[in-house]
Amino acid sequence: MFAKGIKSLLAAVFSTIFLLSSYTIKAQHEEQNIPAEHSTGEKEQFNAKEVIFGHIMDAHEFHFAEYKGSDGEKHPISIPLPVILYSPQKGLSMFMSSKFEHGHQEVDGYKLNAEGKIEPTEEGVKVYDFSLTRNVVQMILALAILVWLMISVAKTYANGQGVSSAPKGKQNLVEVMVGFVRDEVAKPNLGHKTNKYLPYLLTVFFFILINNIFGLIPGTANVSGNIAFTVILGLISFVVILASSNSHYWIHIFNPPGVPLGVKFILVPVEFLSLFIKPFALIIRLFANMVAGHIIIICLISMIFIFAEKIATGAGWGVSPVSIGFTVFIYLIEVLVAFLQAFIFTMLTAVFIGQAFEGSHDDDVDHHADEVLV
Repeated sequence: MFAKGIKSLLAAVFSTIFLLSSYTIKAQHEEQNIPAEHSTGEKEQFNAKEVIFGHIMDAHEFHFAEYKGSDGEKHPISIPLPVILYSPQKGLSMFMSSKFEHGHQEVDGYKLNAEGKIEPTEEGVKVYDFSLTRNVVQMILALAILVWLMISVAKTYANGQGVSSAPKGKQNLVEVMVGFVRDEVAKPNLGHKTNKYLPYLLTVFFFILINNIFGLIPGTANVSGNIAFTVILGLISFVVILASSNSHYWIHIFNPPGVPLGVKFILVPVEFLSLFIKPFALIIRLFANMVAGHIIIICLISMIFIFAEKIATGAGWGVSPVSIGFTVFIYLIEVLVAFLQAFIFTMLTAVFIGQAFEGSHDDDVDHHADEVLV
């Protein structure tokens, strides 16, 4: 019961920090993009839309919060990231994103626009951005953790722990997940080819899971909620599916047996489109679910600021318990969704691969006969 209370408290704290850090980014962009001559001195209104997009979009730094110093200026607490730019006209430029001073300074003829993207200050200059943004850095970090985790567990097994004795520590967690993916995902869909595709399925599962969990930490990037991330994963699965197909699979698409000729004119285009609908479903499902949860959390916390601004400060304080309570509830659900979406993506991938190499009835009989002889 005590552990459950601690989890709820951490979720509430994380959610509050999550919004405040996003709100400071929004306020900072507003301040730096309004010229002095257009400033009216009026307090900027809270814009939930900018807060939401400020969180789910990529950036050139990890921004956590900001504080007001003794000089009266606001100082951000952030981790700058390397900026790598190449222009045919200006050549290669490399520097830290902190040199932009959050959009207040120009560096080597480049500046940050209102959306946080780098653009040249001169007309006719083309630039290619190879910067290590927070999405890229977080994916590299997730990959490093995945490699370290698997190598560490493998060395533990090589030393005899978990083989001749009970597994312990991180072995327990990894062994349960590996066994679950193997027994509940791979074997039912891939049959005798389970061991061939299991490394890929495990890599996809753990890579998505680690990125999903990272995205729940305030100040980090929601990598799984980036459409480019899910598109690449979907395309890789699409290639694996096509590479696993056989002639029987393609015959059922372009010449379904036992189907009247008139029906084939309708069925064949539908079956052909299904080739592309499968990876599209993988892409959109993961992207939409991971973005939706983060948006709901920000919207719930935003209610506090909206009520305080539109009605009264007391109204903001009054709605706070309800808003925080629902936020904690959604945050805990997001932890479950992090595991669930990794499982669903892996499961659907296994299902589509199994459909691709599924042979005819004769192939199944021959394989069964081989198993009996062995």
